[in-house]
Amino acid sequence: MRVVVHGLTKEFMTGQGKTVALAGVDLEVRDREFFGIIGPTGCGKTTLLHIMAGLEKATQGGVEFVGEKRTQSLVSMVFQDAALMPWRTVEENVPLGPEFRKEQRSMMKRVSQYFLEMVRLFDFSGSHPHELSGGMKQKVAIARALANDPEVILMDEPFANLDAQTRLLLREELLRIWERDKKTVILVTHNLEESVMLCDRIAVMSAAPGVVKSIVSVDVPRPRNFRSMRDPDFGRCMEKIWELLRYDVDKAMRESRPSQTTEQQKIGRGKQSFTWWE
Repeated sequence: MRVVVHGLTKEFMTGQGKTVALAGVDLEVRDREFFGIIGPTGCGKTTLLHIMAGLEKATQGGVEFVGEKRTQSLVSMVFQDAALMPWRTVEENVPLGPEFRKEQRSMMKRVSQYFLEMVRLFDFSGSHPHELSGGMKQKVAIARALANDPEVILMDEPFANLDAQTRLLLREELLRIWERDKKTVILVTHNLEESVMLCDRIAVMSAAPGVVKSIVSVDVPRPRNFRSMRDPDFGRCMEKIWELLRYDVDKAMRESRPSQTTEQQKIGRGKQSFTWWE
């Protein structure tokens, strides 16, 4: 399933007036592609993903899903927080898609077991979320998204809250699963290394209002794993993305700084002047 974004603009009304989060975004994600979206804080990455998921509406333009529908569900989303139901066991958390479609209980159990085997958590089927580590919770969230059997999986910084070692392991797990099923995956991330490790192509976005500055192809051979980071092309791709991002990251940081108060401005005129961010 291809995902085509055309002329997508999103505006919000705030206490300071109208804010433009996205300003005419155009991009196309290929069928069965692992596609990344990266950009500075506040560039509208998550908003774009939410519009793709149908959680928010575009002000102008839109998102089109193009191709033969092969499954019952169009999209599933994996959030930064696993968002599991704490009163349910792991096995009961996974088949939410089939449950909403009112499929038979015996079928839901088989689906849950199948995808828990896939993410290597079958032995924890009877556990509750509070008994799992952060990485295990995210694996349950990925299993839940897969169990919905969607055409497209949307992932909003799914590993951002995990420690570095767990992130490395889950990236390799995700690649293993994707190589097996080859769903269309769209990943939002702040992490350059993660984007190059996982993605076929990466859309680099500007600081707000967000637009696509460039699409970078990742010329690192698949299958990929931890050792892929030694490939010179891996480093060159990260460098290329960073050069596209550097100015906008700096701009986003400068614009997020609070302006000086009147008292700070008075202090700034004195001999011992300083500002809190120096």
